[in-house]
Amino acid sequence: MSDSTDATSGTRQDAHPAPGHTAGAVASEHGAAAHTEGGHATHGYTENKDAYRKRLKRIEGQVRGIARMIDEDIYCIDILTQVSAVTAALRSVSIALLDEHMKHCVVTAANESPEAAAAKIDEATKAIARLVKS
Repeated sequence: MSDSTDATSGTRQDAHPAPGHTAGAVASEHGAAAHTEGGHATHGYTENKDAYRKRLKRIEGQVRGIARMIDEDIYCIDILTQVSAVTAALRSVSIALLDEHMKHCVVTAANESPEAAAAKIDEATKAIARLVKS
């Protein structure tokens, strides 16, 4: 798992998927054009979907492990430690997605027009506010 604490070993693993870029553009549902690959819209994370899927599957396994811990009446603090690990892992995914959004979607919008750039920056600011609140 990248940029997170492994629930079983407690070790920190730092690996950050690099953002992907492809040629072409198509209007996305969020206003600015998205890059295209074979006629399909791509987002900042598109080239790293497998890495994100793997990270999320690992987090899913951690959550199932927490449910098992509760079923097995494991000590509260041990469960809270695992909840903290899952929270950190999800935060890491969020930060990586935000990074790729800024490097891909915001940059693409900035190359389109000042208005498109302003809209993407506003969108990113709102997303950051939601992340900070959580």
